[in-house]
Amino acid sequence: MTASRHPPLRHTPLRHGWLAHAFRAPRTLRSKLSDRGSLTQRLQAQHADFKVQLLTRGITRPNRDESQALHLRPASRAYGRDVLLLGGGIARVFAHSVLPRASLRGGWNGITRLGNKPLGEALFTNPRIRRLGLSLRRLDARHPLYRAARRHAGFTARHVWARRSVFCLNGHPLLVTEVFLPAHDAL
Repeated sequence: MTASRHPPLRHTPLRHGWLAHAFRAPRTLRSKLSDRGSLTQRLQAQHADFKVQLLTRGITRPNRDESQALHLRPASRAYGRDVLLLGGGIARVFAHSVLPRASLRGGWNGITRLGNKPLGEALFTNPRIRRLGLSLRRLDARHPLYRAARRHAGFTARHVWARRSVFCLNGHPLLVTEVFLPAHDAL
């Protein structure tokens, strides 16, 4: 096993409005937000026509709260990927992943070639990948992920709920945020 250039990741104290429990979320979303299983598998089981729509991918600057969660300096660059998870012809989830550039080598290097394939399948089928703590947050127009989700999904809700986790492979982190779109309430 090679030494990592990243400090050991622990469950970082929650900041920037991220919560450890879904007690403030609407009852209809609480179990979905706190479920530690694969959201991809859940959507595939509920929608025979499930698909992933790639929106953006490439080198980007993480949001401030993402940099903090990944222990990156604020001006750091990372690989980012945005997708919509669709079921029943409706955008259900806006998914956003951030991978530090140093993590692009080794086990995570296939992430850049996923295209319209679901990241969730890779994360939950590889036994070497471990998931750290799950955190939740209500997003509104002040948060960049709300604005990105709204731009791509076209919803009018004043706020949406999101959950995020850091996944680790050989000491290298990947942050995944799933924004539950208003259509997701109907699941």
